[in-house]
Amino acid sequence: MLSKIEKSRLSNRLRRVAGQVSAIERMIDEDAYCVDILTQIAAASGALDKVGQIILEDHVKTCLGDVVRTDTSKKHKQEIDELIKIFQKYTRIVD
Repeated sequence: MLSKIEKSRLSNRLRRVAGQVSAIERMIDEDAYCVDILTQIAAASGALDKVGQIILEDHVKTCLGDVVRTDTSKKHKQEIDELIKIFQKYTRIVD
């Protein structure tokens, strides 16, 4: 579970991403140079990916750790399968 400090940090990151997205929209409206727009899109995507990494790390350390310590092997398999699906979706791996 994310601490209050971690939630605050993630909230700050997400506000910056929202600002970047607004800037991208403005750039498009103002016919900015395409490469500059693409650079800003890459920056916003990277920042959002970082938020995902932090949340995924917290999930592995807390939620999955609790399952490993307390639950049955059936529950372990379900949690591992869920984690694999998250990695596949997050890393955009296609079957």
